[in-house]
Amino acid sequence: MATAVEAEMPPAEIETIYLFRPIKREGREWGTAVVTRKTEQGRLRVYTVKYMLIVRGKDRGQAKVELTEVGLSPAEVLAQVMQGTADRTGETEPPVELGPSVWYEG
Repeated sequence: MATAVEAEMPPAEIETIYLFRPIKREGREWGTAVVTRKTEQGRLRVYTVKYMLIVRGKDRGQAKVELTEVGLSPAEVLAQVMQGTADRTGETEPPVELGPSVWYEG
């Protein structure tokens, strides 16, 4: 996922990465992250990054990653949206909130 995001934006512009718990089933793993990018107006541009990774079988290691810009939001609203998303999907906890240094050096 980090490579797909870096192809679309400089890592220095990333504000926060929210990682949802991946789902593993039938030799595949699906995961979602929400990445926020700083704007000059003080708002955050919001992207979803989804992946599917084959973890078993002859195609093991192959992956598909999709990055989509989904909106623009004030920073203070985003944490509420992340919690609401976790509630709607039945997750017991909100996604893990990380800084860009988790994926990128510097």
